[in-house]
Amino acid sequence: MLSPTPRSINVALVGVGNCASSLVQGIEHYRAGSNDLIGLMHWELGGYRPSDISVVAAWDVDRRKVDKDVSDAIFAKPNCTTVFCDRVKPTGAKVRMGRVLDGVADHMAEFVDERTFLLADAPEPSREEVVEVLRESGADVLMNYLPVGSQEATEFYAECALEAGVAFVNNIPVFIASNPEWARRFEKAGVPIIGDDIKAQIGATIVHRVLTDLFKKRGVKLERTYQLNTGGNTDFLNMANRKRLASKKVSKTEAVQSVTAARLEDENIHIGPSDYVPWQNDNKVCFLRMEGQMFGGVPMNLELRLSVEDSPNSAGVAIDMIRCAKVARDRGMAGPVTPAAAYFCKHPPEQMTDDAAYEAVEAFIAGSA
Repeated sequence: MLSPTPRSINVALVGVGNCASSLVQGIEHYRAGSNDLIGLMHWELGGYRPSDISVVAAWDVDRRKVDKDVSDAIFAKPNCTTVFCDRVKPTGAKVRMGRVLDGVADHMAEFVDERTFLLADAPEPSREEVVEVLRESGADVLMNYLPVGSQEATEFYAECALEAGVAFVNNIPVFIASNPEWARRFEKAGVPIIGDDIKAQIGATIVHRVLTDLFKKRGVKLERTYQLNTGGNTDFLNMANRKRLASKKVSKTEAVQSVTAARLEDENIHIGPSDYVPWQNDNKVCFLRMEGQMFGGVPMNLELRLSVEDSPNSAGVAIDMIRCAKVARDRGMAGPVTPAAAYFCKHPPEQMTDDAAYEAVEAFIAGSA
C-alpha cells in the first residue's frame, strides 16, 4: 500500500447548486469531526481525508450567488437541500460569473423566482479567463455540476480543464469520459478524467442495479422493469423539458441494462425522471417495479419505494471522486480513470458489475492497479 501523502486538494466548482452545497457542507462537517465516519465510504483515500479538500474557485450564473463567497452562495436560492452543517467557514473563493451557453433551459423562466435560475447581469468569461483562474487558484480538480442537458457548457469547461491541466470530474450525463474522442484528448494532454454521470451513494440506479444483479445470480428471469423518480429541486425542474433528457435516459438505462442476464427489449424497460413536485424540494422518491419468472416459470414481481435527500446522496460519492482524481493526478495518470468511473458513475467508459467495480477501485486506491 502506498504511504499517506498529507497534502491538500484544491477543488473548483462549476455550478453552485444543491449538489455543490451538500459537498461543501460535508467538507466542513467532517473537518469538524462530528459524526465520525458515518456516511463516508472511505475516511482516508490515497492519503487524503475530507479535511484536506478546499474549494478555491467556483462559477455560477445566478445573480443570488455570483460575487458571494462559496460558503454563503451554497445557501442561496434556488438551493433547497437539507442544511446539515449551517456554519461553513468562508472559503475565500468568490463565485464568478460563468458561461451560460445551453446551461439554462428556456422553460426555467416560466417558474417563480425561488424555484428557478435568475441570470446575473455580468460579463461571461472567456475560455482564457477560466483557464487563468484555474491556474492561479492552484486547482487540482474541476467538478462539473451543470444542469442535465448542458452539452455545450460542459464541453466548454472540459476544454478549460484540458488547457489548464486540471483533473475533470463529470457528474452529469453529458458524455465526455465515455466519449472515445474526448477520452483520447484527455489522455494526450496528460490529464485524468472521471465520468460520466455520478451514481448516488444509495440512489435509484445503484439499488436497481443491485436488484437486477440479484435476479441474475438467483436464476430469476427479469422480463420487465420500470424506475420512476419524482423530486422538487432545480434538477427535476430542468428535466421537466424532455428535450434535455436524452443522455440522462441513456445513462440510467444502460447502467441497469449492463447488469441484466439478457438485455431487455426497449419496450420492457423504462427508467428516468417522471415528474417535478415542488413541495418535495431536494427529496427524491423512486418507485421501482421488477417483473420476472422464477422456478417452474412461476411469475413474481417486486415493488420498492426509495426516499432520499438527493444532493447529500450525491456528495457521499463526490467526495471520493475528488480524492480519486487527485490520486490519479499525483500518479501521473492520464485519460479516464476506469476503476473510479466504473464504481462511481452510471455511464463510465467501461461498464462493470458493482462487485467487480468495487474490487477495481479498491485496488486502484491501494496502488495495486
